[in-house]
Amino acid sequence: MDGGGAAVTVQRFHQPKYVDALRWLPPSSPFHRHVVASLYDFDSDSSSIDIFSLHATASTAITNSGARSLTNLDVVSSSPSSGRFSILRVSPSRNTHKPIVAAASSLSGSLYFFVVDAVEPTLEAELSLTPSDGPFHNGGIAGMDLEEGRCEAITVGEDGRVNIAWIGQAGGVNHRRVFDSGGLVSYSAVCWASPAEFVTGGPGFNLQWWDQRKTGGPVSHSTGKWIRGTSPGMVHSVDIHPSRKHICVAGASSGAVFAWDLRQPQQPISLSGMGPGGIMTESLSESEVWEVQYDPYIQSINLSASTVQIPPVMMCSEDGVLAVVEAGESPIELLSEPCAINAFEVDPHNPSAVVCSLEWETIAVLTRP
Repeated sequence: MDGGGAAVTVQRFHQPKYVDALRWLPPSSPFHRHVVASLYDFDSDSSSIDIFSLHATASTAITNSGARSLTNLDVVSSSPSSGRFSILRVSPSRNTHKPIVAAASSLSGSLYFFVVDAVEPTLEAELSLTPSDGPFHNGGIAGMDLEEGRCEAITVGEDGRVNIAWIGQAGGVNHRRVFDSGGLVSYSAVCWASPAEFVTGGPGFNLQWWDQRKTGGPVSHSTGKWIRGTSPGMVHSVDIHPSRKHICVAGASSGAVFAWDLRQPQQPISLSGMGPGGIMTESLSESEVWEVQYDPYIQSINLSASTVQIPPVMMCSEDGVLAVVEAGESPIELLSEPCAINAFEVDPHNPSAVVCSLEWETIAVLTRP
């Protein structure tokens, strides 16, 4: 991998509340960046959706690659929420031309849509789908993703249900059932590939590929049996490359990060952690990998030489590691914390910036040169 050797600037901003989830908001201007986060206060048992402004200060940090401007992270909007949200996704809306934030609860099974005024920025509208509105999930939502443009949220749960929800023309939230296993199969992660296709993950390091144009369930399955000699693991996160939708990556238990190429569905490729036959691939983590995302900042050195081209992948883990991994390459450690790193996102508009939430009530902002 090329791009990992230069120094990384890390700033930690301590919060008065627990940071459950966070995401970048689309930029309202080239000079203003905002982060939306779901926060929880243990003392008052209350939750909020906060918007932070990330802006440069007059201070600088001296690194191996030269002086760099430091940033401040300030709350510009805080809205009490009726639920505690462990999953956030953001997408611009083609209808309103404003960002939509989808928030899902792993406890109550509620799904909320927030319309964001990107200029202020504030939450200007709230729409919800709760268990009292009818059969959605029997329990919490384990995984959720928001389709870009149409802003359709796909949700999965341990109840084996796959649902799609969207904001209706009348202003309410509509939903439909895609699949219900009746509890025979559970799902813990999901990611859109196209308006018709998506991938899910669940127990046993298994992945499933779905095409809504074909009924009856998944159209392709990976198999977790390729990881032998380990206790049953769980897939926690999946991502699909925007220009190579046939290649999925997953983060799972035991530090495992692996790729699934639909052209070779029974031959997953280990990127980190446990691999085929119980053999360990070089890894910086041995715990749960909570989130994975393709990293457009780092350029692979193998893209022209490999028949299976898997770009670099960023991951975060329960044992406090934020790193970039690639098949056949040593991992690049970006951050090592004494607590869990529960979530992160590479800035889609400026891949050199990364925001992540730490277990110890902290938001960390990383800047790569």
